[in-house]
Amino acid sequence: MKTLVEPTLNLPEPNAHNHQQCVHDALKTAEHLCSERGVQLTSIRHQVLELIWESHKAVKAYELLDRIKPLQNAAKPATIYRALDFLIAQGLVHRVESLNAFVGCRCSGHQHEQLLLICKQCEEVEERTAGKVMQALAEEFRQAGFTAHSKAVEVHGLCRRCAGLGDA
Repeated sequence: MKTLVEPTLNLPEPNAHNHQQCVHDALKTAEHLCSERGVQLTSIRHQVLELIWESHKAVKAYELLDRIKPLQNAAKPATIYRALDFLIAQGLVHRVESLNAFVGCRCSGHQHEQLLLICKQCEEVEERTAGKVMQALAEEFRQAGFTAHSKAVEVHGLCRRCAGLGDA
């Protein structure tokens, strides 16, 4: 079994970010993982994934439907939801529960917990592993006798750029 190099989870500063390369890498990783796992990344699934990766903003299912209609005029809501279910099951996208939307996964090569930082101004979502945060949560769960099946923490605020702390 081939092991993928884990991508960095922190987005570079906007002026240094090559988004075309980012999208290309995400799609190539998806193709590789699906092939390795013996599952099909069908045309519609690929198109939905590509639309999700158009930006680092979370996108709603009906927005995806509106954007895929010119490419697949027979697409229905169920088409999009089936594609999203597949992409989530394969770890290629994350559901952003608080927004009822979806964002591409920056480390699709393995199952993981995530901390999603959601900017209320530019609406970009940054995925971070946040090991210390997840360890602290695991300890809280242990003390409570709670068994967590998955962990995703969503935090709304302002990103570095919108808060005026980074290069814009």
